[in-house]
Amino acid sequence: MQRIAVCPGSFDPITNGHLDIIRRASRLFDRVIVLISHNADKHESFSPQERADLVKMVTDDLDNVEVDVFDGLLAEYVRAKGACAIVKGLRAVSDFEYEFQMALANKRLNDQAETVFLTTSTENMYLSSSIVRQIAALGGDVSPFVPARILPVINKRFQTEKE
Repeated sequence: MQRIAVCPGSFDPITNGHLDIIRRASRLFDRVIVLISHNADKHESFSPQERADLVKMVTDDLDNVEVDVFDGLLAEYVRAKGACAIVKGLRAVSDFEYEFQMALANKRLNDQAETVFLTTSTENMYLSSSIVRQIAALGGDVSPFVPARILPVINKRFQTEKE
């Protein structure tokens, strides 16, 4: 039986921290689905399809990783895909409080899905898509924070927004 994990997030844009969690999950599971979701509480800089394309660009070397877009209940998506786990990255205790609540809710909605928390590497502990967007919007260098392959796309998007 194939062990499938879903790694959900907004990935707006994908950061080196996200990519680290995805790579590590790909070593733990037979198949990892990176699930691009819409977060109504966030101002999105890239459309869901653009974000999916960026994630595909930086995970194309990982044969067991695929990317999907979904706007609905994560627990239902996990059930539909036959996944056994939801993989979430944790940076700090504040992440844990929110993610723990979500894990309990998802378990209540789908008792077959376990949430697996992977702690971020120390070099990415402070990193978030929000920080990347803020730095890019102000014309700063985001190259230390995002995969080099997507840097031109990010720079172009934020340069265009400034004009």
